[in-house]
Amino acid sequence: MLTRAPAEPTIREFEAEVTGVDGRAVTLDRTYFYAESGGQPADRGTLDGVPVEDVQTDAGTESVVHTLESDPDFSPGDRVTGVVDDEFRTYCMRAHTASHVLYGAGREVLSDLGYGGFDISPEKVRVDFVTSTDIDDEVLVELERLVNRTVWESRGVSWEEVPTEEALDRAEVAFNTKTEEGVMDDADTVRLVTVDGWDVAACGGTHVSNTAEIGPVTVLGRSNPGEGLTRVEFAVGAAGIDRRAAVHRAALDAARELETGVADVGEAAASLRADNERLEREVRELESELLENRIAEFETVTKEGATWRVGVLDGFDANRAGEAAKSAVGEAGGADVVAVVGAGERPYVVVTADGESGVHAGDVVEGATDEFGGGGGGGPPFAQGGGLDADPVDVTAFLRDV
Repeated sequence: MLTRAPAEPTIREFEAEVTGVDGRAVTLDRTYFYAESGGQPADRGTLDGVPVEDVQTDAGTESVVHTLESDPDFSPGDRVTGVVDDEFRTYCMRAHTASHVLYGAGREVLSDLGYGGFDISPEKVRVDFVTSTDIDDEVLVELERLVNRTVWESRGVSWEEVPTEEALDRAEVAFNTKTEEGVMDDADTVRLVTVDGWDVAACGGTHVSNTAEIGPVTVLGRSNPGEGLTRVEFAVGAAGIDRRAAVHRAALDAARELETGVADVGEAAASLRADNERLEREVRELESELLENRIAEFETVTKEGATWRVGVLDGFDANRAGEAAKSAVGEAGGADVVAVVGAGERPYVVVTADGESGVHAGDVVEGATDEFGGGGGGGPPFAQGGGLDADPVDVTAFLRDV
């Protein structure tokens, strides 16, 4: 027979007759253990003191199969005592009802709303929304606010079986045929769970009888698992309280460091970021000016009618050196060719040439890597190489004479 847990979720201890034993798999004439389905995990607990490892519904017989951690001492016909783990069942009831309240909040703020999935884990709960609304930070905070307001309002939660056709005709009923296994299945009736004035959904799970029993709900974040879904994750119970305390502590720390109030942390952080971006721009401008000055100070040599600037540069990578070298070539830069050698154990070389100079920058770099190892390449106006096995001074001497 099917589990009685959804209909009577507060029962934690019961007696039943064993109807079958197959190794560690046990069936009973009645059970209050919840069998895993619809995103809600199986109950934990014991049968005659033997821990229950898993609870599933046999698809063929629709009987509930309790898988124990070890072979039982009892046999078919024996009476046994089942004890459902109170802490875990209570958590699942709170979490499952919270997911309905969250979906109800989604009805308030999300457009083109659909239900795409649900799951309870020991640390968090997730609800997958199908919606055309972008669930950004502001929407996420509003969802959390609405959920906790509904918890505080102590709305009643009830469940009943209604004819399937009636349920399908009611526009306000949310169906999740992807994860609510067994709710439809060609049945004549559908179990509806109602949060008074807030949400109605087809559901076979266990629930609290009042939203106040859920306790604080903390939204953890959102993601996009694919298939046009937006996943919202939240925590209830101890995990939610701990997460909220951690966020509050972080907000206080940030406010202290920013020398402002918690309510003004966002504005202060935005101002600080703007200042940092301005300073970064100024630093880049100063670095660019410094690079230009250093390259301008390179030794100048004339080869085959072209003016070369060749020198060693310390403290800048090849990309920055390359950009500065390009600026130093041509009429504005005053040189036809600029060759930069990076300081270090494995120097890089950057060469840039004016189109009128007759110098092929790629050939110059290739000559350097042939001579000193490493690799690289490029075209006539620009080329670079790296990993040269030589002293930078020797590389510059080679470039002056090449």
